[in-house]
Amino acid sequence: MKSEPKPLQVLCNYGAIEIHLKELMEQKGISRYQLAKLTNTRFEVVNKWYQGVVERIDVDILARFCFCLDCCVSDIISYRKPA
Repeated sequence: MKSEPKPLQVLCNYGAIEIHLKELMEQKGISRYQLAKLTNTRFEVVNKWYQGVVERIDVDILARFCFCLDCCVSDIISYRKPA
């Protein structure tokens, strides 16, 4: 059964996307510099993901991270429902 869309006034508390790249990199023992080199990505881009301050998700970068870290998208990003 399909649920009804939420009214606009509810959107002020819609949850958040969380980025877990830092934790994953620490588990794998890889530095930001190493990941930047492996993925052919600028250090600044990797650093934003590492710090969890990504404004727009680039699916190509995300795919590179998944390939190089041998993980799934859900290992890097997740959705936290509102309280």
